[in-house]
Amino acid sequence: MGNDFIYRNMGRIIHTVAWCILFGLPFFFTGRESTSVTVESYTRFVVGPLSFMLVFYVNYFFLVRRYLYNQRILEFFLANLLLIAMTMVTVHLIMETLPDIPNHRPPRRPPEFQNIVGFLIGNAFLYILVVGLSVAIRMTGNWYQMESARRELEKNRVEAELQNLKSQLNPHFLFNTLNNIYSLIAFSPEDAQKAVHDLSRLLRYVLYDSCQSRVPLEKELDFIRNYVELMRIRLPRYAELKTDIRNPEHPVEIAPLLFISLIENAFKHGISPNQPSFIHIYIGEEDGRVICRIENSYFPKDEHDHSGSGIGLVNLRKRLALLYPGTSPLVSEQRGNIYFSELII
Repeated sequence: MGNDFIYRNMGRIIHTVAWCILFGLPFFFTGRESTSVTVESYTRFVVGPLSFMLVFYVNYFFLVRRYLYNQRILEFFLANLLLIAMTMVTVHLIMETLPDIPNHRPPRRPPEFQNIVGFLIGNAFLYILVVGLSVAIRMTGNWYQMESARRELEKNRVEAELQNLKSQLNPHFLFNTLNNIYSLIAFSPEDAQKAVHDLSRLLRYVLYDSCQSRVPLEKELDFIRNYVELMRIRLPRYAELKTDIRNPEHPVEIAPLLFISLIENAFKHGISPNQPSFIHIYIGEEDGRVICRIENSYFPKDEHDHSGSGIGLVNLRKRLALLYPGTSPLVSEQRGNIYFSELII
């Protein structure tokens, strides 16, 4: 609670400390050889910081927002000229009305005209510095707020898009699996019945566990094993399926349903009903990274084959771009008669 209060009020704390230091300057230079601070001397001193505070906060709360935010540069410049001129005149009148500080030095001669001009220019320069400081602090604070809002909007957009992609992925997975079960019913009702039971377990994971942003890697691997076993039932005699799916040695969490599209793609394009074919699947943890590597024979579907909707890999690339921006964790390419896929998380 205390840290949150400090964070939310950091700007006010910095302003308060800075002005306290400025108003306390006379007390920092008192000592044995320095003149002590009197009411009269401090009253004359405090007029300057008060005028700086006036110029600073008129810009901070009013002029910057009204003119600079709206790109009205000339009006901002003229308003500050008027503000500085009025402030300098007011300070001069106040100083003339305040009593002089008693001292033992002989009275000084009236300053010459050049000295008056130099004094005015020097004071004006100080006020210009105060204006610049006010603009810098205000614009920096505004940029920080806008950047924070932009990041929050970007985070919400990414989360919404990820959720949308996952909602597309679930029906896509269900569509492909039901197609497989439908093909089983014709020649093996018993296997189809077992497949329905396996599918219910898969859907429980897809509908409930995969709704989380991160899931334990072991659960994801169990889901992959169940899916592969479901697909194994309908493999033709000449197809070879090898799997090496290793549980992690330490607890690991990943985004759900990242590997299933690659495995679906391997079964869709890697198996021939009448020619020797193979699928090799490896998933394991190496050097703190989760690697999914798949090699399969390649039998591309012709343009008349509409099995599956073809959105699995498209959605996967979109999800990876949102989850891991600026990187390319997925390799998916044809190498001769072999199709190779590798996803590194």
